[in-house]
Amino acid sequence: LVTQQVARGMIARKSGKVINICSLMCELARPTVTAYTAAKGGVKMLTKAMAVELAKHNIQVNGLGPGYVTTEMNRPLFTDEKFDAWVRGRTPAGRWADPDDLVGAAVFFASKASDFVNGQILYVDGGILDAL
Repeated sequence: LVTQQVARGMIARKSGKVINICSLMCELARPTVTAYTAAKGGVKMLTKAMAVELAKHNIQVNGLGPGYVTTEMNRPLFTDEKFDAWVRGRTPAGRWADPDDLVGAAVFFASKASDFVNGQILYVDGGILDAL
């Protein structure tokens, strides 16, 4: 894994930050995306396990859990009127996330402000997990 390779340098420096990209699918399932849901659930638990393993080296491992984001990968979803309406209707913010919506959370995890935050997933999802 890339994190294991990068962690070697962080261990030598006695500090580091790892930010994994998780998903709201770490917490829920939807038909037709079984493999994606399983993979993202694995990333969530990898984040937690590595946080425990690397904490003694002053390395924090956390994850961003985006909701539905307007990315090229999601183009078939946000251009589908029915699915777009489903997302907008269930997301309290009433919209899809823009990739820039993740920046603040990433900056927090990369900064000194998160030095005592470890093994956490921060969901940047417009509130959809709380509403489902």
